[in-house]
Amino acid sequence: MKYISAAEYADKHGIAERTARHYCARGKIDGAFLTGKTWNIPHDEPLPMRARKQGKEMPLLTHLREQMQMHMKGGIYHKTQISLTYNSNHIEGSRLTEEQTRHIFETKTIIADTEAAPIDDIIETNNHFRCVDYIITHALSPLSESLICELHKILKDGTTDSTHSWFAVGAYKQLENEVGGMDTTPPHQVHAEMKNLLRRYNGIKKKTLDDILSFHHAFECIHPFQDGNGRVGRLIMFKECLAHHIIPFIISDSLKAFYYRGLANWPHLPGYLRDTCLTAQDTYKLWLAKFRIDS
Repeated sequence: MKYISAAEYADKHGIAERTARHYCARGKIDGAFLTGKTWNIPHDEPLPMRARKQGKEMPLLTHLREQMQMHMKGGIYHKTQISLTYNSNHIEGSRLTEEQTRHIFETKTIIADTEAAPIDDIIETNNHFRCVDYIITHALSPLSESLICELHKILKDGTTDSTHSWFAVGAYKQLENEVGGMDTTPPHQVHAEMKNLLRRYNGIKKKTLDDILSFHHAFECIHPFQDGNGRVGRLIMFKECLAHHIIPFIISDSLKAFYYRGLANWPHLPGYLRDTCLTAQDTYKLWLAKFRIDS
């Protein structure tokens, strides 16, 4: 178990260090303990429920959390894990099929096939399952640089990329990169751009779907990581929908071209991306109806 200080916990969740110490002292943070005068807090422990200002959580989030803790198969959590992981990875070039993805999730093994499966596809699939658990656990935590970097760290842990000295796992890029043939933010400007983006976004009191999509577009334009930006960005959108009582959505591989068109045209034709995401949202609404979960 990795532990962080009260100061690090406070920075991660956007609260005052004194508040973090108060939560520890009152026993509101599970697993926190003192060593001398220093609080040690489990690094993945979310904010206490009363500290979450979003109010009562949406029924979907309650179901996702309960089914995750139960390791339940056949419910909305199971369906979300497989669909979100398969589609997001497939958009980025993974060669695993949806059935192989399902098999990895359910059995922790891979189905033998005539075509060899790249080991990184398998590792990133398993890591993406962990990322989905992370956004469910931290759905109501404020969006922060540390949370975003933790998602990237989980996603790329143990991959071939993680063995390269120039590839910063869980940290911002060190080398220039581009997306769709377009330039992105230079490495030395990423921290400042991300800080400004999060300040603007977190300053919005009642967030809408368009606010989340606008953040996603800006995030992808910055392209803060060497690789994995698309998957991290889509995980963030799912998390923020859960946080702000918006039905989440999964961009399927069949919507890939429309999704990319929407990102490219967001500043002057936002309807492209909005309509694509609403189409994906309609599919998720059907799942909620099937499992009798209030939307």
